[in-house]
Amino acid sequence: MVETSDLLRRVPQFADLPGDQIAWFISQSQELHLKAGDNYSRQGDPADAMFVLLEGEFQWRGELAGETVVFERPAGEVTGILPFSRMKQFTLSGRATNEARVLRFSASLFPQLLQKMPELATRLVGLMSDRIRETTRFEQQRDRLAALGKLSAGLAHELNNPASAATRATSQLRDILKRVRDASHELGRRDLSAAQRSEIEKLEASLVQTDGPPPDALAASDLEDQLDSLLRSHGQSDLWQLAADLARRNFKPEALEQLFAALDAGTARAALVRISASVEIADLLNQIEHSTSRISELVGAIKEYTFMDQSPVQNVDIVKTLETTLTILNHKLKRGVAVQRDYQQIPLLVNSFGSELNQVWTNLIDNAIDAMNGKGELRVRTYREDDCVVVEIADNGPGISPEVRPHIFEPFFTTKGVGEGTGLGLDTVQRIVKKHRGNIQVRSKPGDTSFQVRLPLAQAPG
Repeated sequence: MVETSDLLRRVPQFADLPGDQIAWFISQSQELHLKAGDNYSRQGDPADAMFVLLEGEFQWRGELAGETVVFERPAGEVTGILPFSRMKQFTLSGRATNEARVLRFSASLFPQLLQKMPELATRLVGLMSDRIRETTRFEQQRDRLAALGKLSAGLAHELNNPASAATRATSQLRDILKRVRDASHELGRRDLSAAQRSEIEKLEASLVQTDGPPPDALAASDLEDQLDSLLRSHGQSDLWQLAADLARRNFKPEALEQLFAALDAGTARAALVRISASVEIADLLNQIEHSTSRISELVGAIKEYTFMDQSPVQNVDIVKTLETTLTILNHKLKRGVAVQRDYQQIPLLVNSFGSELNQVWTNLIDNAIDAMNGKGELRVRTYREDDCVVVEIADNGPGISPEVRPHIFEPFFTTKGVGEGTGLGLDTVQRIVKKHRGNIQVRSKPGDTSFQVRLPLAQAPG
């Protein structure tokens, strides 16, 4: 078996320390011999010891923000609580994955360690700083992934609606085109004069190309009854759908009478079947056009939101970033949130690092929606104040309690349950705002909570 002192010198923090200090540290430590699966620390237990992983292979395991995490760790590391650390409980469990040796050094001996091993104490402070940076990076990455997951779920729903509508319309077009083809063949077999063909084409064109406002529901219902009665009076009792289509387009019974006057009953029926199908085709094409335009709009918003294909640092129009974020969050807004906009008309430009400001607006707007339980008034305002642009995001929710308000910008603080929200904490918001040389303030009372973000203008508005 390798001597404990030799194993300890393989740990970077102990490598070149004097022999008497190494001997003292070992004499004050408890050596643990572990088998695979044995724990040397448990998540939630009091943080009362520092551990030196001498030999074997190890894992950190536990729950962080509702997620199970596992980190593989090799021998040669120092873990557990460190001198000057404020950790009260172990955040993860430490366990061996094969036969292992660990030194356990009680935190109660830290004052003596600082006196007898000052160089080690300095190195452990540096190690603690590295650990804080690593933990912060992990939390930020987890927050970004959580935010991405939340936004992706909402965008998938938003994209699915127009995509499904376009798919349904395309499927219906196949059946209707067959009706048009059959009706056209029927008309082709009939000996129609040029005037009769012109009457059919004129009526069809007037219905397909109409773009005026539709009648109100009551007027449309009355008109449909009149058209249906007229069709029935000419022996066309099964064309009720045509009556509804014509009524929606504000078609007058007099024009229909002209068609029956110009054509015999069989020809008029064939013409009406084709006209009805043409009207439906026009409606379906409008649906497809609207749906694909909505998809393009959402894709464009995603590109704007992420600054895809754009410079990572550039002057951005604050109103444009706010509108892009509102588009991205539309799946939550449309459930019952009324958005009141009050934008200064002159463009207000801020030098921004990629999409980071969009993360700020996403968090503040998402928090406001949640505070109102998805129903209420969201107020978004921009204005210039000296050489800064002020963005104000407010809601009429219940407000932030006095007990919670002092802590809202603290790292990892949240009032939401696991899996709720975007995953971006207000500490992240504050960090991004400060990175842009700005500041953020909050005012809150029942029925009126307002976050104000001040950012330096990139250039004076013209």
